[in-house]
Amino acid sequence: MTDAVPRRGEIWVVNLGEPPRRHWALVVSLDVRNRSRFSDSVLIAPFGSKPVALPTVVQFEPGETGLPGPSYLRGDLIQPIVKARLVERLPRPLSDRRMREVCVVIRRSFDPDAPAENSSL
Repeated sequence: MTDAVPRRGEIWVVNLGEPPRRHWALVVSLDVRNRSRFSDSVLIAPFGSKPVALPTVVQFEPGETGLPGPSYLRGDLIQPIVKARLVERLPRPLSDRRMREVCVVIRRSFDPDAPAENSSL
């Protein structure tokens, strides 16, 4: 793990699964949690490289994320990860507007009353 403190909206290379495999993920937990010495975990949403037709997925182009190709954030797969599994921070965090879209799809994964479109963001 790096000594860097993760921040909301940052994209990280993380070790997921057993045995651990490197994967890209977005930190979605609040910075008060991310900075806390009392919390050993952060909340992440993973990116995939294949399109998925779900209302809980946000597509990103390479220029937005710094990832090598189009990527698809899975808001329905939000999970805690111990900070020790954070490997490397990528240099390009998401914009506030795109983070609001991510929050909508995360909410949509458990709330049937969540907005159906991101166009009002």
